[in-house]
Amino acid sequence: MNHETKIEIARGRTVDFDRLAELWQRSVRASHDFLEPSDIDELRPLVRTEALPGLELWTARVKEAVFAGFIGLDGNCVEALFIDSPYFGRGIGRAPLDHAQGLRGRLKVDVNEQNTGAHAFYLNYGFVETGRSPTDSAGRPFPLIHMEMSI
Repeated sequence: MNHETKIEIARGRTVDFDRLAELWQRSVRASHDFLEPSDIDELRPLVRTEALPGLELWTARVKEAVFAGFIGLDGNCVEALFIDSPYFGRGIGRAPLDHAQGLRGRLKVDVNEQNTGAHAFYLNYGFVETGRSPTDSAGRPFPLIHMEMSI
């Protein structure tokens, strides 16, 4: 990412939920190739009506307030970190994580084992593996790697 690109972190608002759910869908389609398109279509309404309202949300915006990503926290647990696919690999993910760390200190996260890009991102950021579950939180056969910051 160009160092001159300013990333603004702002509190997510209810009026943002539709746009954030769309961003989530684009991000997941580009990064979660272990999910079927129908799985993503089924999950999107749940993300919009249940997940987003239940989290402390912070958005990452660039270029005239365009949403580039968002982070959702539950205490010190990162429950969601999604970057819009055009911004993958451009350093956008670090800004919301830096903000969350400033708010909560030592963070924890569960990462889908099949999402190797996200796993590598968190390792590079300074997270370490602390365990593994054979299924996701809904009991589906998508193993999770439990991670927390090493500092």
